[in-house]
Amino acid sequence: MLTMMLLAVAIAGTDPSPVLEISGTHFTLDGEPTFLLGASYYGALGIEDRDTLRADLDDLKAHGFNWIRVWATWNAFDDNLCAVAPDGTPREPYMGRLKRLCRMAGRRGMVVDVTVTRQKTDEFPSNMSEHRAVIKTLADHLKPFRNVYIDVGNERNVGDARHVPMNEVAELIALVKRLDPSRLCTASQGGDIGEEETVAYIYAGKVDFICPHRPRDRNSPGHTAATTKEYFQQMTRASRVVPVHYQEPFRRGYGRYSPSADDFMTDLEAAHSSGAAGWCFHNGSVRGQPDNEDGRPRRSFDMRPEEGRLFDQLDDVERDFMSRVKQKNWGAVPSERSETEL
Repeated sequence: MLTMMLLAVAIAGTDPSPVLEISGTHFTLDGEPTFLLGASYYGALGIEDRDTLRADLDDLKAHGFNWIRVWATWNAFDDNLCAVAPDGTPREPYMGRLKRLCRMAGRRGMVVDVTVTRQKTDEFPSNMSEHRAVIKTLADHLKPFRNVYIDVGNERNVGDARHVPMNEVAELIALVKRLDPSRLCTASQGGDIGEEETVAYIYAGKVDFICPHRPRDRNSPGHTAATTKEYFQQMTRASRVVPVHYQEPFRRGYGRYSPSADDFMTDLEAAHSSGAAGWCFHNGSVRGQPDNEDGRPRRSFDMRPEEGRLFDQLDDVERDFMSRVKQKNWGAVPSERSETEL
């Protein structure tokens, strides 16, 4: 039966991936309200072997994950994995690998966050003209994959090379929507978002959902539920409420605070119970440790063959967290809150 279904899909010229949409404050997959439980998978375009990718996706799916975050512009550890050049030219084999990832994730019922960042280098878009060219190419090439959303500017508020003014966020999203009207888009924020900027995201930027990257300190898990509620109150006062998606929380190996399995669980449970639309198991290379200059384990930041797949690079604490996550159906959405609760 499955073979016949896949054949029918192939004949129809579409991909057998779930359709990602929004209903109220939550995402839906094929019309079913779904909490997105995700994992950082940033350097996925460095994975050469299909079997390696298949093993990671199968492990993620088996642990209850239904979403991954990959960067279409990624250059870490002296390896340019960008799927698109700054002039908008697709780069192979990386564009092909991005499509492979979207296809293989879709066949497992998983969502793919495709993120773009601006940087002042030859590999990344460094101005609006280049940024526009990169986004246009991605919007064109990703049309068949309805399980994908686009983050048009990672941490666009930060005042360095990543900075994308809100009017440019709006222009980039409008460009995507002209090419692919139903494609969901956002632009992520470094840190919590104040009320004035929340209103700017949903009205000036015209994002489909907000993506605050919460602070990375030991107090953060205890504040997530209240912060989620505050976002909904801000948007209710502004008369437009969109999903709150925790796309990049804290991670291990980053600075002085290295969260425990309990910290990960507390933050995830707070996000889920307070009505957030999704939460990410963030992971990456070791940073800011004087006794670790090569950043290993690099986790999702470097999954080239010499480093190994994501699950092979996780440490004991992360493995403990993953085993706990597996024990619950996180995709289920809590009952809708009333307007007074918002």
